[in-house]
Amino acid sequence: MHNANRRSFLKQSMLAAGMATAARPEAFASGKKNTLNVGIIGCGRLGQQYAEVFRALSATELVAIAEWNPERRKVVGERFGVNALFRDADQMLAKIVPDLACIVTPTKHMKGAVIACAESGVKGIQTDRPFAARLSDADAMIEVCKKYGAVLAGGVMERAVWEVDQLGLKLAAGEFGSLLGAVVHAFQGEICSGGTARLLVLQHFTQAQVAEITAWGSPSEKLADSETDHGLSINGRMRLTSGLECQLFGTESQPPHLGVEVWTEDALLRWDRHGSPMTQVFRGLDDSGARQEINPNYAEWPWLKTGRELEPLLTSLGMKGTERFNVLAPVTDFIDSVRDGVTPRITGETQRHALEICIACKRSAQRGNIPVKLPLEDRSLELLPRPYRWVGGDVSGRPQSAKQAAGKKP
Repeated sequence: MHNANRRSFLKQSMLAAGMATAARPEAFASGKKNTLNVGIIGCGRLGQQYAEVFRALSATELVAIAEWNPERRKVVGERFGVNALFRDADQMLAKIVPDLACIVTPTKHMKGAVIACAESGVKGIQTDRPFAARLSDADAMIEVCKKYGAVLAGGVMERAVWEVDQLGLKLAAGEFGSLLGAVVHAFQGEICSGGTARLLVLQHFTQAQVAEITAWGSPSEKLADSETDHGLSINGRMRLTSGLECQLFGTESQPPHLGVEVWTEDALLRWDRHGSPMTQVFRGLDDSGARQEINPNYAEWPWLKTGRELEPLLTSLGMKGTERFNVLAPVTDFIDSVRDGVTPRITGETQRHALEICIACKRSAQRGNIPVKLPLEDRSLELLPRPYRWVGGDVSGRPQSAKQAAGKKP
C-alpha cells in the first residue's frame, strides 16, 4: 500500500474504532495500559543511549528499531533483544505503530519521520537536536503534530533536567524578585545545536521570548559561509518580549561560565552547562563582600522519589556528573508528558524559537549588525548544523563500527 494511502487508511480506521481518545491522559491513569511501547528511529550512537534508557525503565517497553544501516540494524537488534527491525520510519509504521517514537536520525531526515509518526497515530514523538534547519520544516512538524494530537518533545538538552526546571519555576513565582538582566555565555561553535540548549534555558528562566536581535559574529570566514553554523562565535544584544535585555557573549568568561545567568536586585541565578551542580543561586553578600551561595531547596525529582530504577540505570550507562541526566531527564519528562497529559519541558515551539534566534543572529551579523525582529517573516530561511549532525556519521566520515554498536569498547 502506498505510504500516503496507508496513513489515510490508518487514520480512518482509528476514527471509526474510536481510538482517537487513546492519547488522553485518563487512558493511562485508569490503568488500562501501564507500559508505553517505544520505537527508536535512527539507532546510531545517541539512539543506542536512548534505547538503553527506554529498555531499562519499567514505564516503557522497547518494541521496534528502525535503522538504515543493515549491519548496525542487526547488531543493535541483538544487543537490545528487539526482533522487529526495519530500515526506516515508513517501513516500521506499516507494521507497528508504537505509543512513543524516539527519532534520532540526522537532522536532514527528521521532518519526514516526525510527520509519518504523527499521521500514523503515534501518541508522543521525541526528536534529537537540532530538530530542523529550515523554519518551514519546523512549522510543518509542529502543525502536523497539533493536527493529530501527538506530543512533540525535544531530546538531549539540559532544559529538561529537574533542577533547571525547578529554578525557572522559582523565578517565575517571584521568589527572588523581579528580573533586571540576563546573559548567555559561550554562544559559539554550533549555535543551532549546542547553542539552543542555552536559549531554551534562557526562555525558561525569563518566561519570555526574543523579540529583536543585534549581533556581531566571528571569524569572518565562518560568518561568510551562507549555510552552516559550525565554528561561529556570536556576540550581541537581545531584547525580550518582557522588555528585559540579554547580552550574548561568544567567548567564555573568566572564570569560565558556559550557560545562562539572570539577576535581580539582590540575587544571581546561574545555570552552567557542565557545572556540578548545574544550577547555583547567590543571594546577599558574605563577610568579604562577595556573593553568597544559598541552598535553592528544590523539590525532590518525582522519578527518584518513587523509588524507580534510575540509579542502577545511570551506573550501567557509565555516565558521570551532570551528563548522567542528559538523556535520562528528557526521556522521563517525555514519558510524563504523554502518560500524564502535561506539557513537555522542551516543546516543538520552544525549539523552533531557538532556531529562529540562531538564524537571526547570523543574519544580523552578516548584514552589518542591523537589528532583526522576530518572528522571522521568511520561513524559507535555514541554518544547517555541521555535516555530522545534518547527514550523520556514516556519510560525514565518522562511522560507528559494528563492535561499538554492539556496546563493546573499540
